[in-house]
Amino acid sequence: MSAVKILTFTTLYPSAAQPRHGIFVEQRLRRLVESGQAQTRVVAPVPWFPFNHARFGSYAVYATVPRHEERYGIHVQHPRFILFPKVGMTLAPFFLAAAMVPAVRRIIRGGYDFDIIDAHYFYPDGIAATLLGKIFRKPVVITARGTDLNLIPRYWLPRRMILWAARRAARVITVCRALKDVLIRLGMSEDEVTVLRNGVDLQLFQPVDREEWRARCGLTRTTLLSVGHLIKRKGHDVVIRALSELPTVELLIAGDGEEENALKSLAQSCGVANRVRFLGAIKQDLLKNYYGAVDALVLASSREGWANVLLEAMACGTPVVASNVWGTPEVVAAPEAGVLMRERTPEALAQAVRQLLDNYPDRAATRRYAERFSWDDTTRGQLDVFNDVVKLRAVP
Repeated sequence: MSAVKILTFTTLYPSAAQPRHGIFVEQRLRRLVESGQAQTRVVAPVPWFPFNHARFGSYAVYATVPRHEERYGIHVQHPRFILFPKVGMTLAPFFLAAAMVPAVRRIIRGGYDFDIIDAHYFYPDGIAATLLGKIFRKPVVITARGTDLNLIPRYWLPRRMILWAARRAARVITVCRALKDVLIRLGMSEDEVTVLRNGVDLQLFQPVDREEWRARCGLTRTTLLSVGHLIKRKGHDVVIRALSELPTVELLIAGDGEEENALKSLAQSCGVANRVRFLGAIKQDLLKNYYGAVDALVLASSREGWANVLLEAMACGTPVVASNVWGTPEVVAAPEAGVLMRERTPEALAQAVRQLLDNYPDRAATRRYAERFSWDDTTRGQLDVFNDVVKLRAVP
C-alpha cells in the first residue's frame, strides 16, 4: 500500500522560537513518518503579532517564529492568523480557518495533494480543520489532547462547536479513555472514538548513572522533581507547600513561565526557599539526567490529558507521585509506576510522597513498566485509522 499523504494541522507544534511547545504532537508525528507508511506536511499557525520586543512577553515570541522551517526532515509552515483576545474563544476557529485557506491552497498547487487533514486539539484547531475539510473536500481526523475537552466544553457555544466538528470528522482520536468518555457524554457513540495514548521515547529516556548525576546535580538529600510550564494548573505551588511537611526533602522545578516570581515568593513565605531550586526550561537530552538523579517526579496538575513527563521519568527508572485527574490514572496504574494522590492538596501530596518512599519500587521494574508504552502501538493505530479513512473515501 502506498504511503498515506497527511496534512498535519495544529497550533500545538514546536518551532525554533518555541522548541517545547506541543512537542508531544511532533513526537507522535515523527514516529508515524519514520514508519515509511505516511508522508506529511505541517501547517502550524501562530497568532500574528507585530513586535518582538521582550516587553510584550509571550506575544513577542510569536513574532520570532519562522514562516518556514524543517524539523527532523519534516517541512513545517507557520502562517499567521488574527486572534482578538476578548472575542478569541468564540471567533478563533473561523479566523483560523479563513487565514489558512491560502496556505493550504499553496500546498496543493505545489504538488502535495494530501489525502487527509490530521488535526490536533479540538478547539479551535479541530473546528477550523473541519471547515477546511469542507472547503477542500478532504476528510478530517481530529485528536483530542486534554484542555480542549476537560475545560473548554464547559462553555456552551464552544461545546456545541466541538460536537459539530466531532460528528463531521471522519474519525476522532483521544489520548486517553477519560477524554473519550467526555465525547460520549457530549453525544458521540463508543465506536466513533478511538483511544491512542501517547508513547515515550525509550531510546532517549533511559536510566543513567544515578550516583554520577546526583553528584553533578549537587543532590545530597531525598529529591523531588516537578516539570512543566510555570502556570497555575501545573500545581508547582502545591508541591512547594507540601515541602513544609517533608522537612528532609528538596525540590527541583524545571520549566519557565508567568508564575516564576510568584512561586519563588511562595517558597520564601513557606520557609522552604533553601530547599527549592528553579532550573528554568531544560532540553530533553539534559532533562533525562535529572529524571534519573531524583527520587521521584511529582506532578500536581489540576488537568492533564496524557502527561508525557510521567512516562519520561518512569523510562529513566524514576517512579512518580501524581494528582488523580483525567488520563493520569491510566498512566500510573501499577505500584512500580508510582502513587496517585488521594486529593490535590499539599497534605495529600506529602502523604503520597511518604507512601512512595516507604514502599519504594525497584527502579528496573519502573523502567520495565514504561517499556509497555513505546510509540509502536500508537503508530500502528494511527496507520489503521488513516488507511481506513482513505479506503472509505475511495469507495464509490
